[in-house]
Amino acid sequence: MACKKTTTKASAKKPVAPAKTLTAWDKVQIARDAKRPHIFDFIANVCSDFEELHGDRLVNDDRGLVAGFGTIDDEKVLILGHNKGATIEENMESNFGMANPDGYRKAMRLAKLAERFHNPIVTFVDTPGAYPGREAEERGQAEAIAKSLEFFSGLKTPVVVVITGEGGSGGALAIAVGDKILMMENAVYSVISPEGCAGILWRDGKMAPQAAEALKITADDLLKLGAIDEVVAEPAGGAHKNHKTACANVKKAVLKAIKELKKFSADELLEARYAKIRSYGNFY
Repeated sequence: MACKKTTTKASAKKPVAPAKTLTAWDKVQIARDAKRPHIFDFIANVCSDFEELHGDRLVNDDRGLVAGFGTIDDEKVLILGHNKGATIEENMESNFGMANPDGYRKAMRLAKLAERFHNPIVTFVDTPGAYPGREAEERGQAEAIAKSLEFFSGLKTPVVVVITGEGGSGGALAIAVGDKILMMENAVYSVISPEGCAGILWRDGKMAPQAAEALKITADDLLKLGAIDEVVAEPAGGAHKNHKTACANVKKAVLKAIKELKKFSADELLEARYAKIRSYGNFY
């Protein structure tokens, strides 16, 4: 009687390919993915309630920057965040998250209110940069950003910053001065876009991947450089694959940061924040 040949599970098992290491340019593409959670996704999944407030009391209400008070567990906080929008109509209304001077002035107006009531501030940064249109420049875009940098550096209340997607140039920095700087795993944070850098250095936009690598714009690189304080893990494949898990991770990190910061007095916060800002660029 002939013996039947059998194949063991061990011999049938295919070798597992090693996970691909993402380059800086890969992370730029993930950070820009239209399906990544935006400001209203974070608000819905992180806050138990949220009341949006509008207007800078000077010009209008900029839809590129959302602001309002909400509750994260038992913490009453001011939420500020760039709004890229989830539909074409929202994209157009909000300039794809590129705020006008009115948006930054709205943020400062409400941050002053948060300081008055001793509420921590949580900012969600996701913008290619400030809006570069003529109207924005006429209304003082550069002045509004500069004023915001000065203003947030002196706030007497805890400020937690979360870079969720693109942290682009002065448009990001305007609401990114804080006591704890958190950054999602696949987010990027830079003084200029890789394409812009490539255009200046090599006069060739096709060199953007090399520029992204040289700029050190990923969360891991910035943590090593001391520009951020913590990297927030994302679900496999990126935050756009699972909003709930991504938001849950952000919520946990934000609450941890707030609880740590509330142990310090206003004067201690200001002293530590000043030291943090002065340490940027000091590698010795």
